[in-house]
Amino acid sequence: MLVAPSILSADFGKLNEDIKAICDGGCDLIHVDVMDGHYVPNMTIGPVVVNSVAKIATKPLDIHLMVEDNNFFIDLFSHLKPKYISFHIESENHPHRIIQKLRALGIKPAIVLNPHTRPEEIEYLLADLDMVLLMSVNPGFGGQKFIQSVVDKTKKLKTLINKYNPSCLIQIDGGVNDKNIHELKDAGVDVVVAGSYVYGANNIKEAISSLQI
Repeated sequence: MLVAPSILSADFGKLNEDIKAICDGGCDLIHVDVMDGHYVPNMTIGPVVVNSVAKIATKPLDIHLMVEDNNFFIDLFSHLKPKYISFHIESENHPHRIIQKLRALGIKPAIVLNPHTRPEEIEYLLADLDMVLLMSVNPGFGGQKFIQSVVDKTKKLKTLINKYNPSCLIQIDGGVNDKNIHELKDAGVDVVVAGSYVYGANNIKEAISSLQI
């Protein structure tokens, strides 16, 4: 299991230290939540902060766009060469165009599904994706309770992935901890995003390690 701590739960007063802590703690990716205050009822960070994160990080960036204008935000962050940029299928009328744009920029494309969105909605996009991110909370805020029905949804998605693109990863974001990590792995999850579980732990390295099963 790959672990991508979300810096949404970091202390932005000491962001340098908190990013170094997860990198030194053995994380696999650094999950960066970008919200525009329109697609979701929250605003987080823009290019100035993400540029600073990229300078500090010793692990690849995994940028999650929760925005209305995906093209605009991809242009803001593409020069940082993150490993992944994920965008919500619910916010995009031309997903193939966005996927092709990311590929051309040398960035692995990923699509995000909100808790209510069925995996079948992206059935004919799977062959072109490197990852699908399933939200196990409603997007916008950290620290929410895990939505249990997403486990069955993960199993359905895994069946579709095995049919169309077995190399495509499944990522889960929201309410992940050491209590549900084995269930998620059994359902077919490859990557977990964990914010409050990691940054709220007494020992960040041990928290990350407990998810890398």
